[in-house]
Amino acid sequence: MSFNFITAAEAASLIKDGEIIGLSGFTPAGSPKAVTAELAKIAEEKHARGEQFQVGVITGASTGDSCDGVLTRAHALKFRAPYTTNTDFRKAVNSGEINYTDIHLSQVAQRLRSGFLGHVSTAIVEACEITEDGRIYLTAGVGITPTIARLADKVIVELNAAHSKALIGMHDLYEMERPPFRRPVPIVHPSDRIGLPYIQVDPSKIVGVVEVNIPDEARGFHDPDPITDRIGQNVAEFLASDLKKGIIPSTFLPLQSGVGNIANAVLSALGKDSSIPPFEMYTEVIQNSVIKLIKEGRIKFGSTCSLSVTNDCLQDIYDHMDFFRHKLVLRPSEISNCPEVVRRLGVITMNTAIEADIYGNVNSTHICGTKMMNGIGGSETLPAVLIFLSSLVRRQRREDASALSCRWFPIWITANIP
Repeated sequence: MSFNFITAAEAASLIKDGEIIGLSGFTPAGSPKAVTAELAKIAEEKHARGEQFQVGVITGASTGDSCDGVLTRAHALKFRAPYTTNTDFRKAVNSGEINYTDIHLSQVAQRLRSGFLGHVSTAIVEACEITEDGRIYLTAGVGITPTIARLADKVIVELNAAHSKALIGMHDLYEMERPPFRRPVPIVHPSDRIGLPYIQVDPSKIVGVVEVNIPDEARGFHDPDPITDRIGQNVAEFLASDLKKGIIPSTFLPLQSGVGNIANAVLSALGKDSSIPPFEMYTEVIQNSVIKLIKEGRIKFGSTCSLSVTNDCLQDIYDHMDFFRHKLVLRPSEISNCPEVVRRLGVITMNTAIEADIYGNVNSTHICGTKMMNGIGGSETLPAVLIFLSSLVRRQRREDASALSCRWFPIWITANIP
């Protein structure tokens, strides 16, 4: 069938007050940009006339300012889940203006399938290509896109020319079954593929295709400083020591890294440590440092949910897709963040947090129990591996408690609280 090509404003007009909309992507990567901006304009116009207009929004993780930012400032959000980093949104949540549900990222798709988050009326999906039989090829982020595209009554596609069609084939899209008797996720290596490279939807549900050419609202990274360099060195020394002791296998273990400057510094330090062999990653986001280490041969393969890199780094990937096609795979968040897979692969996870104690209790969501920061995100995946780390903590505390506090805590004391 031939699709209805419409403007972003026309697409936004299809969304009605009170609807729940689902958005593609994970971080600004893969998130829609044009339709949500027009939706904010509609809300402002209706509010100026004294009319009600608010929607619920469910995403894979954070988005860019063209979603969370503009919709918050337009007072167009009634409900939002599961995670965001937008400052305006955070203020609105903490003031009680927006209802917010903080959910671990691996659980969002299942809660949608079970109906706990309401019915998704419209899915807005960013794509690099779409076929007449309803195959949608995603861009640089996945999130919960397979689930919202299947559950939604109607689908709006943002066909974004800023993303190369060479991305076709890089995704591995697999949706978990509903309980009971759910089969295990059949991943035993980070490079395993278990799904399809596209999302298949009923073409009749695609109510409009919006052609855009808008780059991702990528977040830049600060230059390394002595503190981030020291944190990276501490982590590298810690893991190298356990590798020598045989606690970590000689082949090493897959790594998961968080987002931001600290994660970049840690991975850079690991890449420079010649005692650590080339390793794989099973993570939720891939940042610039990972791409650099893949090119240098220090990282053998990266499984991720999002290419959360700067725009120049993303262009470099697109320019060398013949190389990166065999080094990267993009998965839904319920797979990239699945605690069962993480535990079984033995993933070493690293993330920043607001608070942590020597017993392995970690707070990455709120300030003093009353103010939301960003949300738990993928941090709930950590306990599967913190059990492993805690055994190291207990053993090493007996050997040298002071050395532990110097080497382990810097991984966590990294959050900047406004």
